[in-house]
Amino acid sequence: MTASQAERRNARTILDRLKRRYRSVRTALDYRNPWQLLVSTVLSAQTTDETVNRVTPVLFARWPTPHDLAAANPEEVEAVVYSTGFYRQKTRAILDLSADLVERFSGVVPDDLDRLVSLKGVGRKTASVVLAEAFGHPAIAVDTHVGRVSRRLGLTAAVDPVKVEAALKDLYPEAAWSGISMRFIQFGRDTCDAKKPRCFDCVLTDRCPYPDKTLR
Repeated sequence: MTASQAERRNARTILDRLKRRYRSVRTALDYRNPWQLLVSTVLSAQTTDETVNRVTPVLFARWPTPHDLAAANPEEVEAVVYSTGFYRQKTRAILDLSADLVERFSGVVPDDLDRLVSLKGVGRKTASVVLAEAFGHPAIAVDTHVGRVSRRLGLTAAVDPVKVEAALKDLYPEAAWSGISMRFIQFGRDTCDAKKPRCFDCVLTDRCPYPDKTLR
C-alpha cells in the first residue's frame, strides 16, 4: 500500500526532529574500508559495537585483507573474536564471507545490494549498513531498534524487517534513506528503549501513538 501525503508529512516531521537531535550520525563500528565494515557488522550480531571495536584492531592487524582472512587458521581467528560471543559461528561466517569475496569479486566489496546479499552470510541489514555507511548510497538497514521505533511511531505495523524497510522507503524520498537507520537506532538506544521507553523525555511524544507510554 502506498503511503498517503499525510503519512509522508508525519514521517518527515519525525525525521526532521531526529535530525535536529542527532545532527551527525554514523555507525559506532570502527572501520577503514568497506570490507572491514562488512566483517565488523557480521561480528556485531548479539553483542555491542564497543566489544567489536576492541576485537577488530587485532583481527585486521593479523589478517589485513580478505585474502588473508580467507586463508586464516579458524582456531586462531576464534581466539581473537571469542569475546563477541558465538565465536565459532562468527569465525566460520567471516572466513566463508572473505573466501567468497575473494573468489567471486577479487576481494573487492561490491557496492550494490543484489551482489552484496549474494555473498555468503550477508543479509539485507548488513548489506544496507555497508551501502549507506561505507559507500554513501541510499539504503535503510532494519535492525531490532529500527523495527521497534518504526512500529511505535506508527510508521508501519510490519514485523518482518523486509516489510519495515519497504514501508520506510515508501514514506521517505530516496535522498533521505541513508540517514534514517542510524538516527532510529540511536533514538531506540537512548530514548525508545524496548522495556523502559523514556516517553517523558521524548521529542516525539505528540507524534507517537504507542499506547504504553511511560510519562513519569
